[in-house]
Amino acid sequence: MVQLRLVLRALCVVIGLTGGLAAGSVHAEVRAPYSGTSTVATGKPFIPFVKALSGAIKAKGFNIVGIACATCAAKSQGVTVPGNRVFFFFKPAYAVRMLAASEAAGIEAPIRVYITEAGDGTAEVTYRLPSHVFGAYEVPALDVLGAELDADVEAIIYAAKTNS
Repeated sequence: MVQLRLVLRALCVVIGLTGGLAAGSVHAEVRAPYSGTSTVATGKPFIPFVKALSGAIKAKGFNIVGIACATCAAKSQGVTVPGNRVFFFFKPAYAVRMLAASEAAGIEAPIRVYITEAGDGTAEVTYRLPSHVFGAYEVPALDVLGAELDADVEAIIYAAKTNS
């Protein structure tokens, strides 16, 4: 028992001296820190998927209100990072319904989907389920809207995955 204590004490000293098991060498990441988050592997190369997603969003009647590109920003700094984009989109008719149901929920629009380039060059899509986001307001009309948006986002991603 005394030897075990000495070994444990020595181990604590070693860990303390090495910065907690070689700080920076161990990295744990929470891929989806929020409940209601979905990640979809597309199996499609990143750039073709990004182009197809843009078309699928428009074909479903949504307006793209913005696209963020950290890859582009990093490149402007001389740094190369894997591909990523955040698409921001919404439908005017949905905006009217959302605001009629809850003005406070306006902060949740537009819908955001995050496209990242996996190690094999294919695209992955991560997004928060609209039903989950709007469900937090506990307003029945937003529950209906959230369910419709879930189906729309799923259809958009499916269309982008299957279109060449």
